Amino acid sequence: MDVRTSFATQGYAQARSAAAAKPQAAGAGQTGFAKAADGFAQMLREGEETAKSAMIGGADPHALVQALAQTELAVETAVTVRNKVVEAYQEILRMQI
Repeated sequence: MDVRTSFATQGYAQARSAAAAKPQAAGAGQTGFAKAADGFAQMLREGEETAKSAMIGGADPHALVQALAQTELAVETAVTVRNKVVEAYQEILRMQI
């Protein structure tokens, strides 16, 4: 093995361990956006589970309609937030330096 290859391998191993994600306690250190994204994903998962359950006859239609309405509201909220972020970004691009 060449010395340069050995140094490259060691450097790669050090960089990889430094860049690895650090395990955190559940919810510790999350920003408001990360918490909102987790809540959004959880809402979609719950809606999917209710829909699957309704398809096989395990959930009543009222629960299905309620889950779909909650999911629709969550998606509309996410789209509105995305639109506001894009609008703000475009406004920043229009600023003169």
